[in-house]
Amino acid sequence: METQFVDTFVMIAECGSMAEAARRLNVTPTALAQRVRALERELGVTLFTRSGRFVRVTESGARLLVRARQFQQEVRELKAAASADGFPGGLRIGAIRTALTHVMPEILRGIARRYPRLDAALEIGASHDLYHLVASGNVHAALMVEPPFPIPKSFAWHPLRVEPLVLLAPAGLPASDDADTLLREQPLIRYDRRTWGGLLADQYLRQRGLQPQERFELDSPDGIQVLVGLGLGVSLVPDCFREGSLPAEVVRIALPGNTLARRLGMLWPVGSPYARLFEMVLPEAARA
Repeated sequence: METQFVDTFVMIAECGSMAEAARRLNVTPTALAQRVRALERELGVTLFTRSGRFVRVTESGARLLVRARQFQQEVRELKAAASADGFPGGLRIGAIRTALTHVMPEILRGIARRYPRLDAALEIGASHDLYHLVASGNVHAALMVEPPFPIPKSFAWHPLRVEPLVLLAPAGLPASDDADTLLREQPLIRYDRRTWGGLLADQYLRQRGLQPQERFELDSPDGIQVLVGLGLGVSLVPDCFREGSLPAEVVRIALPGNTLARRLGMLWPVGSPYARLFEMVLPEAARA
């Protein structure tokens, strides 16, 4: 049995889409379908059923999926035993989108500098989704917002960056207006409350007794700063912007008496085969 076919099966099961799995594996959908058919012939069972553009694992496929993931782990451990670095290949790291330009590059540079032969792939998502990906073993670690609940002892957490909550406002508004005045008088472009960072903005508004007129709600600080620059409103967001990256049309205003902040860090399971790698690379990334 080709290990490549097992990897293909797991990827399709996780994506729920042949087209998406083909994109991630960098193969054609036709080649992907051929691998699935070959695996089904060898095992003598049907692994997937189609529903429009999506696929679902059959009962036989679900039973195989558990063993297939165990098989992948064993293959990684075999590779680690033969590796001079002592790490298995195929490192998968989750990351929130706002960390891709100012935190993750330093981590990847540290990995490449120390272990140039180690291949890594990124999984982009919201922090609450990344937490579950780490817990399920679908990624080896995640660069994410610190959870709003105690982290279980089965996980290691390394803090990297603190981003205080700030107000973004159009540059043309009166400079004498403070943050609370602007929140009372201007439309609010809300950072999505389904995110852990967005919950901070909601908490600030409740603490100050503010009920601004809401105009838009979206999960993208970069998109929010564009809308603010167009004069469409103000917004409460974690200060996740690189120095000098905000356009001239947007000003960043500190919040009076604010102690709320988004804390970024790396989460991984205790006992991970990559733990030594993270412990070496992350302090360098934090200093940078």
